[in-house]
Amino acid sequence: MSMKWRTAFSSEGSGKERNRRRRIAGFLAAVSLSVALAGCSLLPDEPEEEDLSSIQLPQISKKPEYEVTTKTLETKVESSGKIMSTQEKTLYFTSKSLDGKFIKKLYINVGDVVKAGQPIAELDVEDLKKALRSQQLAFQQAELTMKQTLRDKDTMDPLEFEQKKIDFEEQRQAIEDAQKDIGDAVLTAPFAGTVVSLSVQEGASVKAYDPVCIIADPSKLVVAGTAFSKDDLAKVAVGMEATVDINSAGQVTGKVKSLPQPSTDDNNGNGGQGTGSQIERPEQYLLVDVPKLPAGVTRGTPLTVSVIVNRKENAMVIPLSALRTVGARTYVQVAEADGSKREVDIEIGQQTPTDVEVLQGLTPGQKVVGR
Repeated sequence: MSMKWRTAFSSEGSGKERNRRRRIAGFLAAVSLSVALAGCSLLPDEPEEEDLSSIQLPQISKKPEYEVTTKTLETKVESSGKIMSTQEKTLYFTSKSLDGKFIKKLYINVGDVVKAGQPIAELDVEDLKKALRSQQLAFQQAELTMKQTLRDKDTMDPLEFEQKKIDFEEQRQAIEDAQKDIGDAVLTAPFAGTVVSLSVQEGASVKAYDPVCIIADPSKLVVAGTAFSKDDLAKVAVGMEATVDINSAGQVTGKVKSLPQPSTDDNNGNGGQGTGSQIERPEQYLLVDVPKLPAGVTRGTPLTVSVIVNRKENAMVIPLSALRTVGARTYVQVAEADGSKREVDIEIGQQTPTDVEVLQGLTPGQKVVGR
């Protein structure tokens, strides 16, 4: 059995040892704290939290609402057009015998005012005139021969006599035909008017029914709608009200005067004669009678024609954008006063590019929701 003896000296040494350890531990703790604090100072500053309370969240867009109203509803058909003269004519040579002849003289220019019967153009037919002189001389000899034949009729064979008569008449007819061709080589104005178009020039060759010029009476003007579709024309009747928007002179009103006449011609408008360009006539188009055209309007002025084919007073209408369809179903969404919405089937009437007539299902003052 062993025993440890504690002396006064050993107790004092033990206390000093404990104090020394505490001082070392305290020093190490202080050093560790300093290092920790120094390390924290080297880290970047943490960002401050952003205040999101001022940001407004996007709202779901609200569909527009429209009030059911009543108004005068008009359905129109529309076409481009121009001012034309009710008395205008395309002039051309008509004799096939003159095909290939050259224009010797043009007596007019575009814009010229002409009188009825005034020469317009003349072809070079000197060869026909020379041939005619030879025919006339030969016919003079034929006349002398025919006189002798008539004197000898009783002694001649009847068939021989008839043949001589036929030959004589053929010579006479040939001269008349030649005279007519020479006369047709001069083109004249059928009425007083203004030259509004010229299609040829001096020295050009011509064919029968090829356009030479257009003459129009500028005092007899009419509005022509030139581009109505067949479907639109089927809705129009003579006497319907029309609005004419003349590009340079504003709007005027009138009434439908006539509908286009069915064309029986080929492309050049001459019943198969010639191979020229399209011959334009007022009767080819829908014509609108305007009592008084604005000053300064002339033939050829461009315009737009709108014909009112259906009009209804006090029609109940909604915007076309509020109309909904699914298959054969036609309906709208009605907005109630409490903010709720319900679907309502409706019956519709005429439509315009912006509005649709409601025949049944709604009452004026209700609100409908747009698409």
